[in-house]
Amino acid sequence: MAKKILFINQEINPYVEESEMSIMGRELPRKVQEAGYEIRTFMPKWGTINERRGQLHEVIRLSGMNLIINDSDHPLIIKVASIPTSRIQVYFIDNDDYFTKRKMTADESGIEYPDNGERAIFFARGVLETVKKLRWAPDLVVCQGWMAAVIPLYIKTAYHDEPSFAESKVVTTLYESQLKNDLGENFKKCLEFREAKPELLKPYKAKFDFMELGKLAIDYSDGIIEGSQKVNDELLKYAKAKKLPLIEYPGENFAESYKAYFESLLSE
Repeated sequence: MAKKILFINQEINPYVEESEMSIMGRELPRKVQEAGYEIRTFMPKWGTINERRGQLHEVIRLSGMNLIINDSDHPLIIKVASIPTSRIQVYFIDNDDYFTKRKMTADESGIEYPDNGERAIFFARGVLETVKKLRWAPDLVVCQGWMAAVIPLYIKTAYHDEPSFAESKVVTTLYESQLKNDLGENFKKCLEFREAKPELLKPYKAKFDFMELGKLAIDYSDGIIEGSQKVNDELLKYAKAKKLPLIEYPGENFAESYKAYFESLLSE
């Protein structure tokens, strides 16, 4: 039976502009699928995504759940589309409060959204709840970008007894710094969920910034990928000190390196 890999991406081209991260978000799942793995791919439904051009449509059977974050109900909307060039299916996490009519990290004036932390939490829980509804159990979960940084914590704590994730290994892909500001004093409170208890967050600073998010992701991951030549040096040093299985930046010819890395993780 084919091994299953779940890709949780912040950026996937062509739905967002080309960048090192968005190109990898498109190409890595394609090459992994071609190598014989069964995959699922998720990303946020950023307000900049043209639904008509991208041929997105809502999946009614997966939508309709409410997630409580910061003591407020936020409806979860799931949309889906296929990348024309590869036929890779992408699931989009959407919500009127967090994504509709809003850009990725900052608004039109370049000011970062004050609720970016809540947005990341909603995205993470939205992905995990949707995978549960799909009754799909990934052997490996690959996380990309600050939007996916709380996924490893949730999989190893709040969702560790769920059949979909009980056996899952988690990999975090490191990139250069993407957030200028911290996520505010309320982020830790919003992050608490089930077994993701407050005491687990004590080792981190009171206010989470890009560095603290990265450390949190690394601490609850089973492996690390150096996704760029511009990776934050401090985070890369932190990951190496943990002695986790790490794949150094493989360059453009990444397919074989990643395949061997995934196979070694899945055989442990």
